[in-house]
Amino acid sequence: MSGRIEKTVDLKAPLERVWRALTDADQFGQWFQVKVEGPFVTGEVARGQITHPGFEHVVWQARIVRMDEAARVFAYTWHPYAVDPNVDYSTETPTLVEFSLEPTAGGTRLTVVESGFENVPAHRRAEAFRMNDGGWAAQMQNIRAHVEG
Repeated sequence: MSGRIEKTVDLKAPLERVWRALTDADQFGQWFQVKVEGPFVTGEVARGQITHPGFEHVVWQARIVRMDEAARVFAYTWHPYAVDPNVDYSTETPTLVEFSLEPTAGGTRLTVVESGFENVPAHRRAEAFRMNDGGWAAQMQNIRAHVEG
């Protein structure tokens, strides 16, 4: 198993539209299925309630580490597949999620890379990787529907 997940999707939407879908907390929440509390601010923790069926008990939490419109990169750290309300994930090293955008003839190419799985505790590493690999595949379709719809 590699320590990273990478997914790319070509979107029929202008770069500015995709950027807003990523960095505007309300829009992010619509396609990512989380009710985010407040705006994304670099260096701060964003939180929200997951709205995806079956995961409504989970509080989504991420530290925004980069929101660079000029470089077209939005990044945060989080604890992957942190869904057990009885587990304190705060002592774990988080993974890094980086979204990068590049213009294409037909719109925007969006790439998401989640790295750092080698630092996830061994007893949950494979499951976190598997769930997030599938999760990112689904989220790329969710953002496509959001920005192309």
